[in-house]
Amino acid sequence: MTSLTERLDGRRVVIVAGSGGVGKTTASAAIGLGLAAQGKRVAVITIDPAKRLADALGLEELGNEPRRVDPERFSDHGIEVTGELWAMMLDAKRTFDDLIERLSPDAKTRDEILDNRIYQELSSAVAGSQEFTAIAKLYDLDREGGFDVLVLDTPPSRSALDFLDAPDRLTNFFEGRALKIFLAPTGLAAKVMSRGTGVVFSVLRRVTGVDLLEDVSVFFRALGGIIDGFKERAAGVKKLLADPGTTFLIVSSPQHEPIEEAIHFAGKLREAKLRIGALIVNRVDPGVADTDPPDADAIAVLQETLARELGAPLARKVARTLTDARVLADRDAASILHLQDAIGEAEALLVPQFTDDIHDLEGLALVHEHLFATDDERARMMSAAAGLG
Repeated sequence: MTSLTERLDGRRVVIVAGSGGVGKTTASAAIGLGLAAQGKRVAVITIDPAKRLADALGLEELGNEPRRVDPERFSDHGIEVTGELWAMMLDAKRTFDDLIERLSPDAKTRDEILDNRIYQELSSAVAGSQEFTAIAKLYDLDREGGFDVLVLDTPPSRSALDFLDAPDRLTNFFEGRALKIFLAPTGLAAKVMSRGTGVVFSVLRRVTGVDLLEDVSVFFRALGGIIDGFKERAAGVKKLLADPGTTFLIVSSPQHEPIEEAIHFAGKLREAKLRIGALIVNRVDPGVADTDPPDADAIAVLQETLARELGAPLARKVARTLTDARVLADRDAASILHLQDAIGEAEALLVPQFTDDIHDLEGLALVHEHLFATDDERARMMSAAAGLG
């Protein structure tokens, strides 16, 4: 495999996808760090409310706008950041409100929508759809042109499929027959004041003090003024995902479920004719690096030799441990081979299972080192992690 540096050369948008719990957020941060170390101005965007990105970068918190990470934080770990690394954690509701502000033709329309109770409930529900707001923020940052590369840490892959469909679903909603009927001058909105309905709304207003009919009327009237903007935005987002400057990195671990989700997601990417830049497998048993693993005969000879030196009980424990370790390494190797064959990638970038969880700058630097190493360097590091080097 060519290095990750070569795979990302000329890419403007890097979308990191995979199932939950496989290390996507850490991989995203490490990729952003590696590109910033090459002199690029990079923004890493996460939707992870658990603050893993902030923790990995040694920050107290991140907000809805990119925040620059002090390059001195990485100097103690041997990484010189000659570019700029920025990071942000998406605030879904805030992003949706910002989108309304951008698309509103005037201040009156903007305020009517943002202050409307129907919108406030609807936007909270839509904001819960993280893939929609993530893609909206990505699109805005790309259009603003303030960064050389944008790295997006997506929701788990099943939700990431919704992420891919978001532009079409948005367009279909605004072009749908139901909405057109409601907004038509003689449509449902005009009939909502029918005698029976009007009585119901009147009772609700007296009991609750809320003029629901007025809220509905104002909301849909204001919505009509931004439909074209939403549709243009959806078309622009779809174009961005298909742009040659955009690539998807698929992250997995060697376990069965993440492997199958990665295969499924890769298939959806190919159906949509979107680009897969690289395959990353995290938390791999380092024993997969052993090109000449001991077989049963070799382990038996070792056990016999150790029995003479250390006694039979301890020799048996050592042999059993070695056998178990080989089983785990062989399992991971078989899973990785299955993943590569199914996706059509000749080779995956392997990151070993470290002794400690990755939760700080030191761990982030280790992941960065593996991802941006050459094939030979990566093989040596994997061997060292397995105690073979």
